[in-house]
Amino acid sequence: LDALLTERSITRAAERIHLSQPATSGALARLREYFGDELLVRVGFEMKPTPLGESLANPVHNILMQIQATVERGVEFNAAEAERRFRFLLSDYTSTILITHVVRRLAEEAPGIQLEIFMPNNSPADELEKGNVDFLIMPMHVLAQEHPVQDLYEDDFVCLGWSENPALAEPLTPENFMSLGHVTVLFGSGRERSQDQIILQDKQGLDPRIEVVASSFNNIAQYLPGTNRIATVYRQLALYWCEFLPLKIMEHPIELPAVQWGLQWHQYRDLDPGIQWMRQFILHVIKEERGKA
Repeated sequence: LDALLTERSITRAAERIHLSQPATSGALARLREYFGDELLVRVGFEMKPTPLGESLANPVHNILMQIQATVERGVEFNAAEAERRFRFLLSDYTSTILITHVVRRLAEEAPGIQLEIFMPNNSPADELEKGNVDFLIMPMHVLAQEHPVQDLYEDDFVCLGWSENPALAEPLTPENFMSLGHVTVLFGSGRERSQDQIILQDKQGLDPRIEVVASSFNNIAQYLPGTNRIATVYRQLALYWCEFLPLKIMEHPIELPAVQWGLQWHQYRDLDPGIQWMRQFILHVIKEERGKA
């Protein structure tokens, strides 16, 4: 029932619970008979839940997550021998400045552990709530209040541009910043703004002239060399890009608060030994990398 209501597809539900499609169809028929309701009905090319099916989705899923969490509490987690997949929802920024170090250390200390990375969508909290991901790594202020959170690190903003951009020969002023063309990023089908845009536009009342809109943080750097455009980016990512491209970092002329990033997991998984280990492992990697800086 959980697989059917989550996937809303007999084919995908069958794959998820490792049954044949006929067996899954038979299970749906038995569920319909038990509840006296169609539960899922075909509308065009899609299957959509009936009102009863919709009302059952969250309670059923939560019950299964509680059962899983209860069982996993008594399971010892030996990272060196464990074979387990952890699913993270995070931006390519976090993937570049943090997860690259995590995966390198995992190869040394826990080679049987796999990471699956999902890019942010329009509703990351729903992905955690549904159990589709194990962790979110996002700015602290956008994480859900009903689930545990761990502080990870803080990062501030700088301006980045081509190393031969004449506008960057002197420290940037607010006037220079506003007069130049900008490269920025919007995420997902909802075209969500990045934190720097939210701060500049909503809190500072500034509307820089956007000339290029990228689909990810890492694409921004490609659109700066050979132009007079600039971009507002996180400092750690700017330092990374400068190792590979002819780019120059400038202190930001507008006062922008640093962003605190956090790690979040589902409350039902709080006592899962694997989840506990991964949280501590990530904190250890961050501490180690800061010691190198």
